[in-house]
Amino acid sequence: MVSSLEYSDVSTPIGIFRMVYQGTNLRVVDLLENGVPQSGLPEGAKRRKPPYPDGSPPKQLQEYFHRRRTEFEVSVDPDTTSEFDRVVWKTLLTVPAGRTVTYGELARRAGFPGAARAVGGAMARNPIPIVIPCHRVIGQGGSITGYGMGLWRKRWLLDLEGAWPIRSRSAEGPRPHGQRTLDMMLDPRIVHIRHGQPTTVDSK
Repeated sequence: MVSSLEYSDVSTPIGIFRMVYQGTNLRVVDLLENGVPQSGLPEGAKRRKPPYPDGSPPKQLQEYFHRRRTEFEVSVDPDTTSEFDRVVWKTLLTVPAGRTVTYGELARRAGFPGAARAVGGAMARNPIPIVIPCHRVIGQGGSITGYGMGLWRKRWLLDLEGAWPIRSRSAEGPRPHGQRTLDMMLDPRIVHIRHGQPTTVDSK
């Protein structure tokens, strides 16, 4: 039996997200907020209200925001004619929750070394945010840049996943002097930053 095309508006701590899906095949995730581009509803999609069935995409999104899951058990079918975008998004899906990757490193992993700027464009075109986790892509050195739903949401999602503050090596790139990182905050020997470097005290 073929599942019908459905959509659900899921309330979360960072806004209402509209999910368009067919069974566990997810096609669109839109943030319903003025000023944020939306894909629109496909013809024939039927609204599914809560409570949502176990395993359904909206139920999984609720579980993600309640810290009950870190991975989505769905297939993604984004609407795009760009093979570049599809390859980059597929590569991004291998970056787990709690980790980040730079635009340049993601380009290299996807087989397009030197295409960091083009990867940024693919992130901007991502029609399935959160599930295709473009919030895990950061600038060189750990900077938080380029997120169509607002940088505060990017930081919020990274915090939810345990990746904020940015770990100094999580993005596989150097960090600028004085970058706020989790490993620095948790090291009791580090008392402050002096001339861009952590000053430590001897534990003896």
